[in-house]
Amino acid sequence: MNTKIYVGNIAFQTTEADLKTHFSQAGDVVSVKIPKDHQSGQSRGFAFVELSTRREAQKAISMLNKRPFMEKELLVKEARVRRGFRGRSF
Repeated sequence: MNTKIYVGNIAFQTTEADLKTHFSQAGDVVSVKIPKDHQSGQSRGFAFVELSTRREAQKAISMLNKRPFMEKELLVKEARVRRGFRGRSF
């Protein structure tokens, strides 16, 4: 079962390809999503990375949390399901 992790404090110039390459050290990266600001189109400074197993996600958290990446110290933790406006999950 795929497991999604939250990656905070990413550099604004970071691309989804950069994160996929970086997180592939921990396992099979299924998807990467960097939310963008609706008005400016700039990264909001965080991302979601989905790995193929829970074990790989835990490995990524332990390997990469508080480690430097593109001159920033990443915050890596398991993503929480958040219910928002009209029952949508984010």
